[in-house]
Amino acid sequence: MRAEILEVNSGIRIPVDEFRFTFTRSGGPGGQNVNKVSTRAVLSWPVVESASLPEGVRSRFLKRFANRISAAGILQIACSDYRTQQRNIEGCLDRLKDLIRAVAAPPVQRRATRPTRGSQRRRLDEKKQKSARKQNRRKLGPGDY
Repeated sequence: MRAEILEVNSGIRIPVDEFRFTFTRSGGPGGQNVNKVSTRAVLSWPVVESASLPEGVRSRFLKRFANRISAAGILQIACSDYRTQQRNIEGCLDRLKDLIRAVAAPPVQRRATRPTRGSQRRRLDEKKQKSARKQNRRKLGPGDY
């Protein structure tokens, strides 16, 4: 029996009632069994309507995975890696957890920094050396004596 709540992390818990599972025949492992038994699980979840996701996480999720979400705001995840429906359901839930964890933490804002005085000096010294090296390669013309 599966859990009643999908716990992504300590702050994000989603009731399993929000998900809808459908089953189809799978082309995965199972031999002739795949022609008779519908073991492929497809999880459908209305991300836009879900009250379980904090607003910041939802906006990052919608932005990052926009190509996986339908126009109606429904995310679909399929799993046919295993031979049983139950294990494929768990596979779908694991994939969903991974997607949510990828956007759960807010991105760290970059703070502008300045180059150190030593790095600036090294850069200018290197430029001078390169310039001198190229000056030494030049052919002397009639007015360069």
